Amino acid sequence: EVQLVESGGGLVQAGGSLRLSCAASGFTFDDYTIAWFRQAPGKGREGVSCIRLSDGSTAYADSVKGRFTISYDNAKSTVYLQMNSLKAEDTAVYYCAASQYACSPYFRSYEYTYWGQGTQVTVSS
Repeated sequence: EVQLVESGGGLVQAGGSLRLSCAASGFTFDDYTIAWFRQAPGKGREGVSCIRLSDGSTAYADSVKGRFTISYDNAKSTVYLQMNSLKAEDTAVYYCAASQYACSPYFRSYEYTYWGQGTQVTVSS
């Protein structure tokens, strides 16, 4: 059974940092792209970052470039999203998702087959 489990969300002040984790199981890690999406209240789902696990290629949304960093630990089958210089507009539920397609800055959600349950990130201004 494929599972993606997010953790690491919480409440942080503007300018602070959080690290999200996405623990994957039930599939061959290297064959997939893992992405982080987010959805703020009343807004659509937005792609944030992705990483192709076979070659480490990454992509970021313009809104997070220079502030967020995606990485992975193959031994732990876990993808991380380090979020620095957080802003109130980063407040959202963050989801990780797995796709067999390449990591693309277009973040086509329909390409992602497996999704986690989400973790809440709240940034107070």
